[in-house]
Amino acid sequence: MRGINRQTLFEDEEDCISFTQTLQRYRKICGYNLYAYCLMENHVHLLLMEDKEPLEILMRKICASYVFWYNKKYDRVGYLFQDRFKSEPVEDDAYFLTVLRYIFQNPLKAGIVNKIQNYTWTNYHDYIEGNNNTDTEFAINLFSKDREKAVRNFIEYINKENNDECLDIHEKRKLTDNDARKVIKDHCKVDHAMDLQKFDINKRNLYIKDLKEGYGLSIRQIERLTGISRGIIQRI
Repeated sequence: MRGINRQTLFEDEEDCISFTQTLQRYRKICGYNLYAYCLMENHVHLLLMEDKEPLEILMRKICASYVFWYNKKYDRVGYLFQDRFKSEPVEDDAYFLTVLRYIFQNPLKAGIVNKIQNYTWTNYHDYIEGNNNTDTEFAINLFSKDREKAVRNFIEYINKENNDECLDIHEKRKLTDNDARKVIKDHCKVDHAMDLQKFDINKRNLYIKDLKEGYGLSIRQIERLTGISRGIIQRI
């Protein structure tokens, strides 16, 4: 699932927590198996198996619940997710493991972390710790019936370098604050990022829209570097 116009889906930790709680709530209501998730700034990857309710319905419930919460928090209206979610069937164990690895390596390949275990918003650690927050046993048993050995093999497999591609989604490396500051100065033709506050409202708004949609700066980053409030940036 991707944010509409690459809209940021998760501005802060509270948003991520809310979405994972939504996944857990509807896991109980709809009865699906949740094998993997990864929350990126403007999109989400899920590996799941439907049960009591068809995929279309359970995804609609998950999305609607989170959008309602998000819109209320940020005082906004309208769509948050772009069109219908993209999906593909996973029909054998080998591809299941490929998709699992692809999802967990998303933050690594996007350059956000240098180790898979350092990214907070996946369920990778559920597999290591053996808790029941997500459905880990199916994948673990594919590696070995001996849990200790299976976990070792799982870690080795998931961390192995590869060229896996699923659903043809490519991640963009997130800009550092230094890079983002340079983008602001070059694109807006200012000496300091804070100078954007001095522009008339219409000109300022156009530049902010460019920075977010054209250059991939996050709302938090624009707020931090320019001093313009998040509410203003969100409305733009």
